[in-house]
Amino acid sequence: MNDESKGKSSKVKVMYVRSDDEGGGSKGGYNPRTGKGPRQDDARRPSRHADSKPRGGRDRSEGRSDSPWRTVSRAPNTTPDADKPDHGGISGKSFIDPEQLRRQRMEETRVYGENACQALFQSRPECIVRAWFVQSVTPRFRDALKWMAANRKAYHTVDEAELQKASGTEHHGGVCFLIKKRVGTPVSEWLAKADEKDCVLALEGIGNPHNLGGIMRSCAHFGAKGVLVDDAALLESGAAVRTAEGGAEHVQAITDESFAAGLDAFRRAGYTIVTTSSHKGTSLSQAELPAKMVLVLGQERDGLSDSTFQQGDLSVSIGGTGNVESLNVSVATGILLAEWWRQNKA
Repeated sequence: MNDESKGKSSKVKVMYVRSDDEGGGSKGGYNPRTGKGPRQDDARRPSRHADSKPRGGRDRSEGRSDSPWRTVSRAPNTTPDADKPDHGGISGKSFIDPEQLRRQRMEETRVYGENACQALFQSRPECIVRAWFVQSVTPRFRDALKWMAANRKAYHTVDEAELQKASGTEHHGGVCFLIKKRVGTPVSEWLAKADEKDCVLALEGIGNPHNLGGIMRSCAHFGAKGVLVDDAALLESGAAVRTAEGGAEHVQAITDESFAAGLDAFRRAGYTIVTTSSHKGTSLSQAELPAKMVLVLGQERDGLSDSTFQQGDLSVSIGGTGNVESLNVSVATGILLAEWWRQNKA
C-alpha cells in the first residue's frame, strides 16, 4: 500500500495484475481469483501442518512467485478534484452557473390554454423555449409542431398528470408553453409611435391575474393597445394570458420610472388623464371621451389612491341601480372602453 492510503479509514480496493515473470505468461495457469487451473509446483510442494503457519493464520509464501497474479492495494480517491466542476452526479454534462440559471428562469414564464397558446404562436413564435401537449390537442397544433421541429425547439407529448406538473395548474387546456417574457415598452418609445386616436389603460395596484386577463381581453376587442403598469411581468402570468383568450398578444405593457411619472409623461404629450369613481364624477353616458386618453383604474376595494385621483383631468362614473358597491374592475373596463370605441372609432 502506498503512503497516500495510510491512515485512511475508507476501504481498500484490491485488483489483480498479471505478472511479467516467466511463469506468468503460460496459458492454462492457476488463477487465484477463480481457483481454476493446475499449480505448477503442486507435485513438489511439501505438505505443511497447521502449526507450521506463522501467527496471523496466513502463510506469507502463498501466492508469491508460484502465481502469475500479484495483489495491488489502492486506496479510493476520496478527495474531489477542485478543478473539475460538480455536475450533480450527471456525467457528460457541461457546468451551468447557478446564478446564470436563476437569471434565465426569471426571464421565462409558462403560459397555457389552447386559445392563448395558438395566439402566442401566431404572434411571436420565436419566444417559445419548450412546449408540452396532450395527445388530443396535437392535431390542432400541427403547424406549431412543424415549426418547433424545424427550429429545434423541444416539445413533449405527455399525459394529463405530467402536463399539470409542467404548467403548475389543472386548468392548462391541454397545452403549455415555456416562453421568454416580454419587457415593458418605455413611455417615451410608446409616444414616438402612437396613433392619433390612442386609448391607453393605467392600472394602479391591480394584480389579480384573472382581472388582468379580462382587462386585456377587453383591450384587444376595443383597440386599446397599451397598458401602463409598475411591473410588466404581471401581464405575462399564465393565468392572466389564459383568461385573456388570445387578447394578451394584442396588448403591450408600458413602464416608466414610476406610475406617477408615466401619467405625467402622457399628460405632457397631450393625452387626457381620465379617472374613474363609483360615487362621483361625470356620468359615462354624458361624458365626452377624448381620442387620446389614459384611462386610470384601481382596485375594486380601495379604488385609486388620492394622489393618482388628483392627477385626473376628467373623472367619470358608471351609473346603475346602486344595489352593489361597484363593478368588477374588468367588467367596468369593458364598459368604459366600449363607450370610448363608440365615440372615437366606430
